[in-house]
Amino acid sequence: MVVENDLFARHVGIEFIEAAQGSAKARLKIQKHHLNGMELTQGGVVFTLADLVFAAASNSYGPDAVAINANISFVKASTEGAVLTAEAKEVSRDAKLATYTILVTDEMQDTIAIFQGMVYIKAFKK
Repeated sequence: MVVENDLFARHVGIEFIEAAQGSAKARLKIQKHHLNGMELTQGGVVFTLADLVFAAASNSYGPDAVAINANISFVKASTEGAVLTAEAKEVSRDAKLATYTILVTDEMQDTIAIFQGMVYIKAFKK
């Protein structure tokens, strides 16, 4: 699976939970080194968590899928000690393109961020 080889996600401390066709889930406990200068979770950390499940869900069918667009809306800040969970759900998929929505929540089930992404599905290599 593509996420098992993601050294950056592993370095950040993301725990991959599960994947099925078109979906995936991971979590991260926010630690001091994940914080920005305002003592809030750095936005890139939240993006990385969402991006990992985006990659897992979009690559769950077999052919390589590469991101061509991604955006994130930060809804609520989180701080040290929070446990963030990202869950990817497939919105649409055809032979070349697929779209996903990833919801990032905290341990109280409050929405932290909403991530949307699109992938290009590469042809099988022969």
